[in-house]
Amino acid sequence: MSTGRAPVGQVTRGTTGTNRLRRIDRWIARHPVLRRAEDPLVVDLGFGASAVTSLELWARLARARPDVEVLGLEIDPQRVARADWQLEAVRAAATAFSPQSAVSFALGGFEVPAPGTRTPIVIRAMNVLRQYGESEVRDAWSRMASRLAPDGVLVEGTCDELGRICTWVAIGSDAAPRTLTISLRLTELEHPSIAAARLPKSLIHRNVPGERVHALLAALDEEWDRAAGMSAFGPVQRWEAALTALRESGWPVQERARWRLGELTLPWSSVAPA
Repeated sequence: MSTGRAPVGQVTRGTTGTNRLRRIDRWIARHPVLRRAEDPLVVDLGFGASAVTSLELWARLARARPDVEVLGLEIDPQRVARADWQLEAVRAAATAFSPQSAVSFALGGFEVPAPGTRTPIVIRAMNVLRQYGESEVRDAWSRMASRLAPDGVLVEGTCDELGRICTWVAIGSDAAPRTLTISLRLTELEHPSIAAARLPKSLIHRNVPGERVHALLAALDEEWDRAAGMSAFGPVQRWEAALTALRESGWPVQERARWRLGELTLPWSSVAPA
């Protein structure tokens, strides 16, 4: 698939790792927009130097929506060619991925070219905006969100190399951010504010006194320390106790059912730049 136009965006470093995006994938898999979509097309924007993240995304989402399709987009033609070559091995049953994986790859950037008149229900854009300036984020959000189905969601954020520290913003088709999610590996976690270094580009420079996200991380660390007595029962129980106290103190923490996974989700308004 080609639009005949140059992709919009900059080439990323392309770092890709097996299971790096598992936390985000599992969050998308249970999202209502995917489960109720008439056309479950999902875009993996900026899949990097390997096809693995797109293939893993399909495998995880297919458990919830067997008819899901994943389109991996990259602005580097060599990466697209490499992914197509890797997909041939998948089709030949020479890998651990299902030969029936409904995955394809194409050249594309923030303009998010999709086949025909189709519009993706989800766009996952992880680790693609880190090299951009904060002032460029809103334009990138707008470009990507404009390509979504009316009730679709753009998931944009950052994670560390092993996928143990992840943060992402959920953005609607109107380009308005809805929520911020922080997802952490709780085992051996010293302080939740470790997420500060992996905040989305829209927030990473806002972790300073006077900003809401700074206040959030400070309050989360404080409640984590206060819940230290729960450590005897395990890190999950300590995390749940910390989030319970955080919510009781006035922070509008959502999605309690997912706290046990090391997740914290709040409305964007509670962390938006001042």
